[in-house]
Amino acid sequence: MELSVVDLSPVPDGASATEAYANTVEAARQAERLGYTRFWVAEHHGMASRLAGTTPEVLLGHLAAETDSIRLGSGAVLLNHYSPFKVAEIFGALDGLAPGRIDAGLGRANGSPASDSALETDRYVENPDEDHAEKVEAVVSHLYDEFSEGHAYADLEIPRSSDSPPVPWLLGSSPSSAEIAADLGLRYCFAAFIRPQFAAHSVETYREAFSPSASAGGAADPHGIVAVNAVCAETDEAAARLRAVAEASFQRLQRGIVGSTPSVEEAIDELGGVPEPTPVRLDADEWPRAISGSPETLAGLLEQLADRVGVDEVMIQHVTPDHESALRSHELLAEGVGLESR
Repeated sequence: MELSVVDLSPVPDGASATEAYANTVEAARQAERLGYTRFWVAEHHGMASRLAGTTPEVLLGHLAAETDSIRLGSGAVLLNHYSPFKVAEIFGALDGLAPGRIDAGLGRANGSPASDSALETDRYVENPDEDHAEKVEAVVSHLYDEFSEGHAYADLEIPRSSDSPPVPWLLGSSPSSAEIAADLGLRYCFAAFIRPQFAAHSVETYREAFSPSASAGGAADPHGIVAVNAVCAETDEAAARLRAVAEASFQRLQRGIVGSTPSVEEAIDELGGVPEPTPVRLDADEWPRAISGSPETLAGLLEQLADRVGVDEVMIQHVTPDHESALRSHELLAEGVGLESR
């Protein structure tokens, strides 16, 4: 099983984006050293005092200079905010900086009404799935220079390396995104930490509906990643204490408090106690929003979930109380899965 990381650049208490980005760089270097396959960074808007990951295209350029071999990408660039040509130019430039190791992770999401307005994003598109599919297809056509002769965009050029172009991925958390990825013949990453209840159905939909792409940027066969919220510690009990932070953060989100990360003690107090350790074996229809465990336990849980949806790669997203806990979690998980360090 391959492991990858998506990083949100959380801002430490009393710190700024400077410290958040430094932590992201350290996490990327560690992931490369430990043998993780790829390192993606996210895009969130309007909450920069808590999540500094607003512009993956900027952060990826810096990560390209700070790493040597790990694949770098966006999880995701929110295409509903931008023009496909501009997004393709961004990823072409990144490919020039890190030849042959860029993933163009494409998604969509609305933020708050204020942030969408500031981004000049139309929140009420008549046919959102059709609009998104057209934009994704346009990005791929720009990246791989596949507009037909006579097309208005046929002569537009983007920067690129002499290696392979950025690899497009469609990211989502619903069956509709799975259908778009399948129809376009693209690689698909499902965000199970957002809607775990749709994971099995969405990936099944993707596999059953998949049509091989005629584009050089597409895939001949279905190729998927499942992204999960998972935290690792030395023991199942210690990991469950850390998982309390993710559980409490989600409860806060349900109350409209976005991007807030409590301490372990605050989280346990809000939850009314330490969560039970994640069972070593999950029921066939059980997919928790967050899982935790020792290296051995968590490696087994990830294998279960990956096997359930038929993928060979799991991407780790987690909410931890501090940067040190996050790094230690990645280290222990790499040991548990048996990644080969570089």
